[in-house]
Amino acid sequence: MLKIISNNLFKGDKVVWMIYFFLCMISLVEIYSASSSLTYSHGNHLDPMIRQAGFLFVGLIIILIVHRIPCKYFKLFPIFLLPASVMLLLYVLLFGGTINGGNRWIDLGFLSFQPSEVAKAALIMSLAAILSKTQNEETVYGRNGRKMVVMATKGGYNKPFKICSILVCVICGLIVSENFSTAAILFTVAIIMMYIGNIPRKLMMKGLLCIGLAGGLFVGALLIMPESVATAVGGRVTTWKHRLEDKLGIDRTKEGETEMEASEYDLAENWQVGNSNIAIANSNLIGLGPGNSVQRDFLSHAESDFIYSIIIEETGIAGAVFVIFLYFALLIRVNKIAKKCDKFFPAFLVTGFGIVLVLQALINMGVAVGLLPVTGQPLPLISKGGTSIIITCFYFGVILSISRYAEKVSETPLAPAEAVSEHETNEYYSGTGIE
Repeated sequence: MLKIISNNLFKGDKVVWMIYFFLCMISLVEIYSASSSLTYSHGNHLDPMIRQAGFLFVGLIIILIVHRIPCKYFKLFPIFLLPASVMLLLYVLLFGGTINGGNRWIDLGFLSFQPSEVAKAALIMSLAAILSKTQNEETVYGRNGRKMVVMATKGGYNKPFKICSILVCVICGLIVSENFSTAAILFTVAIIMMYIGNIPRKLMMKGLLCIGLAGGLFVGALLIMPESVATAVGGRVTTWKHRLEDKLGIDRTKEGETEMEASEYDLAENWQVGNSNIAIANSNLIGLGPGNSVQRDFLSHAESDFIYSIIIEETGIAGAVFVIFLYFALLIRVNKIAKKCDKFFPAFLVTGFGIVLVLQALINMGVAVGLLPVTGQPLPLISKGGTSIIITCFYFGVILSISRYAEKVSETPLAPAEAVSEHETNEYYSGTGIE
């Protein structure tokens, strides 16, 4: 009976489902362990875990709904998601709530969410739809079933490059002032998708060169910018300047002073890095055991930005490697799903969502172990959060929907798709005009 319910309820790639449930279990255990500061403020030790479980349950409902949607209909999502995300990003720049020094949030009273998370999904889906139109789709049949021959449109198109570039610049431009790391992740994913989508290399190189020069000038301006000017500019400029100087080992002590003024020293930021390093140093092969973290009482945002440090402290090197393995297993599985697709849109879409999840995880882990400057990126599905969990579950739902499509492609006999009688296959292949 349980097997029948499971097969009917949880469709799609079983490995992706296993990765999802492992990440959820790790999340509940580590949120319960890492939320000592939240427990102190709320007065209820179970409250953070119950709240996290609530978000994960809502996320599961979203997955169960989304993974039943035939993947061809995801082409319609950018029509309303893209303009909505632009309006929300404009609103948050003007009226957004400030958390940790950045105007990133819209407060609905019962929930605070980041429009940048919605914008990520909207941009990736838009790029997948645009890039899929630049390809020649040619289907050949072999002994093992249907196989797609991937061919770029002869000579490439300048128009798709211009459209993709405009979308990337608009979305990332609205995000970057208050959330540089999210803009950088989204930009990187967009470049990878455009590369895979056979956008002409010369155009991409010219665009990247212009952006690289602009970025270099901006970094140079930050380094030579006086502290008073950075403070006057406001926003996140001072934070960017300090983090860049710290990562480059530049001493911010003024000439003639023996130590830095308190007003110039970002105590919270350095406190995080220091305690994160202590947490990692306390670990060993097996760690201190779940619930036995010491640094959770001292580490700011232990339940979100630095939860990977707590995972290492409590589960040791073995636990740290296992978490990395889960994300890389997801990327490998996404690659296999993309290869099975006989249409370019689902292949581009599943690749984009897989890359953004893994890249975000790598940045979070890189910050925790001191390889990258401090950012505000959560560990997907593990860190405490509302918006990030819901959007991540939407990603998983789309990935699972496309995996269902890919399974039907591999099971389709050599006869043309129109001759297939199975109703679930027809929902993906029927002539609806959305292909």
